[in-house]
Amino acid sequence: MTSPNAIRDPIADDLLTPQNAALVIIDFQPVQVASIVSMERRELIANVVAVAKAAQLYGLPVVLSTVNVATGLNTPTIHQLTAVLDDVEAIDRTAINAWEDEDFVAAVKATGRRKLIMVALWTEVCLTFPALDALREGFEVYPVVDAVGGTSATAHRTGLERIVQAGARPITWIQLVCELQRNWNRETTKAGFAEIVFSSIHP
Repeated sequence: MTSPNAIRDPIADDLLTPQNAALVIIDFQPVQVASIVSMERRELIANVVAVAKAAQLYGLPVVLSTVNVATGLNTPTIHQLTAVLDDVEAIDRTAINAWEDEDFVAAVKATGRRKLIMVALWTEVCLTFPALDALREGFEVYPVVDAVGGTSATAHRTGLERIVQAGARPITWIQLVCELQRNWNRETTKAGFAEIVFSSIHP
């Protein structure tokens, strides 16, 4: 067996590492979840919770944003996510495109990370618009394709195609978790890694 426990430069690595990536979560609110048609909603919630658990396990900076909570027109982030991200304060906006909110952009830039793992509802709007803007500003964007959803299968697919054509790098939740762990010999996160993977894989 020749797999060492050596870690490649975690900042310069082209793959995602706990030291070079941040997680951005946009508009996982009850109304948006209820409107998803492109995938089964319980699976969507399970997948995005797995993403959030991975971010907490590996110490990724997390930017969480909601829309229209302060105005009274919408309700906060779903409880399944806030239970995992209890130490993360949501940035509320009125802008449909989160990248047009100064506080949101400032929070993303304050992470100091150029690789942005992104999940948002809906794919075709609240993921696509800020992803395109982030790409234009030189960020690398990694949409977690099985932890986002759209108002139709066509809308979801078209939103993903648009950002991939602009340079986004699609990823799945299981690929993300394995990419962050990278080696079973990394003892401090091995148990948490196994728990996320084997409790979240759907039959």
